[in-house]
Amino acid sequence: MEIKGFTYGFDAEKGDYRTQIGIESMEKLAKTGTEWACLAFIVYQDRYNSTEIKFDYKSGVKDKDLIFAINKLHDLGMKVCLKPVINCRDHVWRARIEFPDESDKGPDGYWDEWFSHYQAFLTHYAELAADYNCEMFCVGCEMGGTERKEKHWRETVNMVKEFYKGPLMYNTNHGDEEQVKWFDMVDYVGVSAYYPLSNKKKPTEEDMYKGWMKRKTELKKLSDKWGKKIIFAEVGIRSAAGCVSMPWDYLHKDLPFDEQEQADYYNSCFRAFFHEPWFAGCFWWHWDANLYTLEEAKTNKHFGIYGKKAEEVVREWYSK
Repeated sequence: MEIKGFTYGFDAEKGDYRTQIGIESMEKLAKTGTEWACLAFIVYQDRYNSTEIKFDYKSGVKDKDLIFAINKLHDLGMKVCLKPVINCRDHVWRARIEFPDESDKGPDGYWDEWFSHYQAFLTHYAELAADYNCEMFCVGCEMGGTERKEKHWRETVNMVKEFYKGPLMYNTNHGDEEQVKWFDMVDYVGVSAYYPLSNKKKPTEEDMYKGWMKRKTELKKLSDKWGKKIIFAEVGIRSAAGCVSMPWDYLHKDLPFDEQEQADYYNSCFRAFFHEPWFAGCFWWHWDANLYTLEEAKTNKHFGIYGKKAEEVVREWYSK
């Protein structure tokens, strides 16, 4: 595994990376043996059918926040993948951003108009990634409704390449791997690998491992098809019982705390993929910029692993 990574700071708002808590969080991440930080941050459009992408100057992560975080992560010895992410203020998942094809016209405009805003948004951050020596750039995250617009995406990636000369990744969602017909444009096939691994009420690590092995054949074929290595651009579960059957879940607050299930999930994934030459690595989801305390770790049911058993699993594998 060449990319021993973690996603950092997706919960951040303006100024958070530059606080003492944000700095200490990056330092604690480095101590896990993490060598790559995927610096993911949100920029919003108003609705899933809006064509305009607006930067929030009140609370959004600013360029100087990103520059500070990139420099700090580099100082700590980590490489950086910059990952700008579009979200919708109407709380519709970004994969639902879409317009009808028949006339290329949607309620708020046109595909051409949306992509023109997306290209402006993306090339701004691609230039920033180049200026501050980010080692990778992500051109999109889980944009399922847009992925069929191959001509627009090829144009978009070519525009990014005018500003950023390093390795590129596109992050599709699990289940959408085959609908992206333009993976030849990027260097890595990124997948949000929230595959359900077992429906058992109390799955063992072996159950999870068997679940990964079923996916492994499909992912190897995907790698062979494109001649590209696979990155789990997002992967992880919450420290809550039952999440192995729905790794993407963040809504079921009633599930009991279970750090062992989370640790077993991490270990089973490493066992399945760590030594595969076609598998580049993981950006685990995710390490908070506003990190909770060690005392809170024993009740925290979110995706974070700080102070939980899964952190020890990461330390062990990332030291190999």
